[in-house]
Amino acid sequence: MKPSLGQRLDNGLRQFLPVITVLLLALLQVVPTRIPGFAHVAPALPLVAVFYWSAYRPDLFPATAAFAAGVFCDIVGGGALGVQALIFLLAQGAVASQRRFLLGAPFVIVWLAFVFIATMAAGLAWALNSALAGALAPTRPLVLGHLMTLAVYPPLAWMLARGHALVLGRV
Repeated sequence: MKPSLGQRLDNGLRQFLPVITVLLLALLQVVPTRIPGFAHVAPALPLVAVFYWSAYRPDLFPATAAFAAGVFCDIVGGGALGVQALIFLLAQGAVASQRRFLLGAPFVIVWLAFVFIATMAAGLAWALNSALAGALAPTRPLVLGHLMTLAVYPPLAWMLARGHALVLGRV
């Protein structure tokens, strides 16, 4: 029996949930706030989702999705085109290659893996942006934003896990 249009749409949306969450977090990251200077130290919310989906559903978040999400982040964030795309590609590849290790690991180990990936991503972003600007970028916003990223990982990963279980339970 052929699935109905509603069933096909439902299944299609479930297949794109990882990409949709990364794009929504990218938009959330650039929403203006009334906090002065927050944009310079905002946490890298999309990186959390890239890490999560690369570890737990790389079949639904392949390298092409990581690249497209990175380009989207570069465009909406106003950064140099290709920086986030490269970072997301490298993060997706590194995390997906360690998937077997991460799947059975306790949360603290997974968080430490995220700390490593996020630190490498922040350092690479700083180096690429400095090289493209022709001058060293300030490190204080980088460190503060990085610490905020590490702090938001646990609650954001928990929300992604709940959404994963709820929405993708049948996929």
